[in-house]
Amino acid sequence: MGSWPRPRKEPREGRHLHPHSTDEEHQPYSLDAQHTRLDSFVASQGDWELVRRFSDQVSGATLERPGLRRALTEATASRYDLLLVYRVDRLARSVRGLAQILEDLDHAGVAFRSATEPFDTASPAGRMMVQMLGVFAEFERATIIDRVIAGMERKAAQGLWCGGRDPYGYRVVRGEGRLTLDPSEAPLIPVIFDRYVNARLGSHALAGWLNTSGHRTRAGRPWSYKAVLNLLRNRTYLGQVHFRGVWHPSTHPALVDTALFEAAQALLAERGEDVSKRASNSSDYLLTGLVVCARCGSHFTGTAATGRNSVTYRYYTCATRQRTRTCDAPRLPADALDQAVIDALLATYEHSDLLHDAARAAANRQDLTSRRLQGELDAATADIAKVETTIERYLDSFEANRLPEATCATRLRALSARLAALRQTQAELADNLADSATPPPTTADIANLGRQARQALASGTPTKAKIVLQALTHEIRVHTRNQIRPTFRVPSTPQPTAHMFRAPAGLVGAEGLEPPTTAL
Repeated sequence: MGSWPRPRKEPREGRHLHPHSTDEEHQPYSLDAQHTRLDSFVASQGDWELVRRFSDQVSGATLERPGLRRALTEATASRYDLLLVYRVDRLARSVRGLAQILEDLDHAGVAFRSATEPFDTASPAGRMMVQMLGVFAEFERATIIDRVIAGMERKAAQGLWCGGRDPYGYRVVRGEGRLTLDPSEAPLIPVIFDRYVNARLGSHALAGWLNTSGHRTRAGRPWSYKAVLNLLRNRTYLGQVHFRGVWHPSTHPALVDTALFEAAQALLAERGEDVSKRASNSSDYLLTGLVVCARCGSHFTGTAATGRNSVTYRYYTCATRQRTRTCDAPRLPADALDQAVIDALLATYEHSDLLHDAARAAANRQDLTSRRLQGELDAATADIAKVETTIERYLDSFEANRLPEATCATRLRALSARLAALRQTQAELADNLADSATPPPTTADIANLGRQARQALASGTPTKAKIVLQALTHEIRVHTRNQIRPTFRVPSTPQPTAHMFRAPAGLVGAEGLEPPTTAL
């Protein structure tokens, strides 16, 4: 009857399938056109029977396409004998991807054929031809990408907008590729820069002012400090556009003059408000991100106030209290809290009994973790074996005509998804188990870490002090002004995990954290 032979099995007559995919706007053949041409090809074979069609609206550059996944799953279930495509590049546009698909089809005993390209994958020459077509498809895709990038670079050089989210204060004129002012948003941009540079408001304070004043982002949400920082760094407000990291002069009107913008960038660098450098910057607020409010769960942020004599007082303030005034957590003077935590950290690392207990607890915890992970890994491995056996039973029953096709396909899809999830879990557990094999820190290791911390803190450099405190402090939980509980940790090298232990009672003084504020 002309059906394609199946390796190691007798062929089933007249059971064929064709998938098709395309980008409707950029490809010469739409899905409907491919559909018609493939139907005509199947009809011309005389003894072929079309049993299923699969379509994808996703580019062939990726293998993560629903239609392709379903086609390969049903190939494994032996629901068809031959996979027919309009062109090889409709199936995959990389040599590696095409080779993977052909290998999966070969293992399933399914032949492969193109309606417009003459080859026979049953022969070495035919397989070579398919690989060559894959090479050309990958080359074509790479060429198109290069041309698109070159076109976008020329567009940016001409000062035109190259896509992306419209900047706050501007709107993109569709069809023209240029920015125009948004009259409802544009007036706010110079005000934000002015308040940041001249009024010396920080990003958190600016976000609070914007929200209190009734302003919202374009999406209608309250302003966050991150949104403020992104706005302050955006050179679009200087009348520029960018593409691939390069800025070009544009024709749209600037909203901020160069002097004000550069002053904002200098202040951003001075304050260390570059998030990418936040962990190691030289900010005077050494405990950034570590102080937690026990009342509302928010973190304390660094704030400042200027007294009548122009003296600046630095504080850690609950973010909820600062933004919404709904939390009555006390303000904590930054200098006093920084020093109290440093003293508590050093005293904790000199407490020999505590270090011994911490090392013993770390060893016990690691032993329990390793045993738990091994048990979970054994269970996952056993489940994988059970699922694989079940899949084989379904396939055998279907091939022996003891199970209806629809029932088998539905069950196989569910089992395949479960098998993939189990294998991912197995890999993750194996990695975690390997990581847990690192020896836990000993009492000597912890004592040595304490000596290194003391040397770094004794240098008096804020950057080093912040690095030490960020690395060795888990959190500082503020219950009241007189009840502040730090929890320190011992990092496990090279593991990203850590072993936590509390400072003994009395190491953090209750007095002296709130000096008189009459000058404020």
